[in-house]
Amino acid sequence: MLCLGGRVFVPAALVGALACGEATSTSATPTPTENTPATTGGGGAASVSAGSVASTGAGAGPEGPIGGDRPVVVHAPPSYDPSRPAPLLLLLHGYSASGALQELYLDLGTEAAARGYVFAHPNGTTDKTGLEFWNATDACCNFFDSKVDDSAYLAKVIAEIRQAFNVDGKRIYLMGHSNGGFMSHRMACEHADVIASIATLAGSQFEDQSLCTPSAAVSALVMHGTLDPVILYGGGNLFGHAYPSALATAEDWASHDGCPSAPTSAANLDLTLVPGAETKVTRWSGCHNGTSVEHWRIDGATHVPLFKASFKKAVFDFFDAHPKP
Repeated sequence: MLCLGGRVFVPAALVGALACGEATSTSATPTPTENTPATTGGGGAASVSAGSVASTGAGAGPEGPIGGDRPVVVHAPPSYDPSRPAPLLLLLHGYSASGALQELYLDLGTEAAARGYVFAHPNGTTDKTGLEFWNATDACCNFFDSKVDDSAYLAKVIAEIRQAFNVDGKRIYLMGHSNGGFMSHRMACEHADVIASIATLAGSQFEDQSLCTPSAAVSALVMHGTLDPVILYGGGNLFGHAYPSALATAEDWASHDGCPSAPTSAANLDLTLVPGAETKVTRWSGCHNGTSVEHWRIDGATHVPLFKASFKKAVFDFFDAHPKP
């Protein structure tokens, strides 16, 4: 754990969850890692690098591993057919975590495979304290003024995956937790021509919206626990750098997407194991190019919520409903 501004920072994945007395999703099943590739029912590699994409029938990939000196393992679903475009999802980890730990917590890979998604969970770089981070917004989490350009790196990862696999250019999605959520917002701001939708858990937009100038509308799902002590639901600051509230973050996207009317309340969702707690859904619809924005206020949830299996299904339902036009 790390203290930020007098608050205890809980790592955004399994290690932090266990250290703070929380648990991971009851649906979580460890997925194959870089060291233990699995095979699909169709005989192709479920976990492949650029050097072995030919085993999926995807053809030759770019020279060298996808991600360069930060190689990314790409998981092809059992149903992958190189003649048919597949959606792509990148999962971005929280500060001090890793792609593998983030996936162990959220277990998105099983749902991605079931829905025919190509899936990957890349890693950030290591800061001076030895913790992995994304250089996302001014608030989170480049605490040592690194010059790494993670926006360019992730854009390159997406481009290289598209060279190696038949990816549907209208269905490229990002999901991020905490620092990974901040990074997902930045990617949508800077690469709106590529990204169809983002979903973020405990991650906020830029406080200064002049720093977010998306070239196209991007659907956004903003999820946040009301009892999060790390990235505060109502907004706050990290080392003097402010970040907006969860609701303001959703409102920012509604503004960028040209949503024409006030939000409406949708049916509550039952996503967590917090007794009696529900997730309140606020939705902006009718936005540019068929986009929409949703804010899920997860009542009673902290920074690393304990989710039911319904959580990942609801997130993928949002992605499936929001491709680019």
